[in-house]
Amino acid sequence: MPWNNPEAVDHIDRPIIGVGNEYPPAFELDWHQHRRGQLLYAARGVVVLSTPQGAWVAPPERAVWTPGGCPHAVRMVGAVSTRSVLVEPGVQGSLGEETKVIQVSPLLRSLLEAACEIAPEYDREGRDGKLMALLLAELALAPTVPLAVPFPQTPALAAKCQAFLEQPTPRDSIDQWSADLGMGRRAFTRAFRRETGLSFGEWRQQACVLIALPRLAQGEAVTGIAFDLGYDSAAAFTTMFKRRLGVPPSRYLPGGNQ
Repeated sequence: MPWNNPEAVDHIDRPIIGVGNEYPPAFELDWHQHRRGQLLYAARGVVVLSTPQGAWVAPPERAVWTPGGCPHAVRMVGAVSTRSVLVEPGVQGSLGEETKVIQVSPLLRSLLEAACEIAPEYDREGRDGKLMALLLAELALAPTVPLAVPFPQTPALAAKCQAFLEQPTPRDSIDQWSADLGMGRRAFTRAFRRETGLSFGEWRQQACVLIALPRLAQGEAVTGIAFDLGYDSAAAFTTMFKRRLGVPPSRYLPGGNQ
């Protein structure tokens, strides 16, 4: 049975501890934070994680890293089985001070599953300790996946971005957003890139991917999602999606051979 309470194991002197949980569909974890860094992996279902800096989505074969002390909230899409690890700050395998999504290889997936079955006070020199050391080594090698939608620092602009994620208005233009915010077009585009690291068009594509992934996981048709997100055809949406993630959206449909 997986260990399932991060707070109950936080005092234990181990570099990494596994924690597993089962959540019903649409369950939400309100804003909270952990002293240790947390890698959240959904062995089943999809998780959408939000921080004050942006939003991240982790479909199957992906996991979200949140550094220690970072406030975050989590929304479950479908019934979700999480397999997480809590990592002490500064330990090799800690994934740094920025929230990110990483690729989960078959080996890393197996290690995460096994870690959640290991007692928190495991023998560091025994088999369990060696497994955890291998898990840390694999974490250090895991590639980052571009599944982030960063929020600007300016409150009004951040609110506009958050509203887009909650209720997409994909046909809005730069001129519409800049007018809504009382900014000139040039000032808007410069501020947007400076504060997010992306152009408005790049950000909107990333946001559309984040919005689409949970809907795909629930089995919604690609064509319907494409039209809702402002694309003229499923083919146009698929082209954008493949450019961003390297695979077509059908890969994330139930039974899509993930």
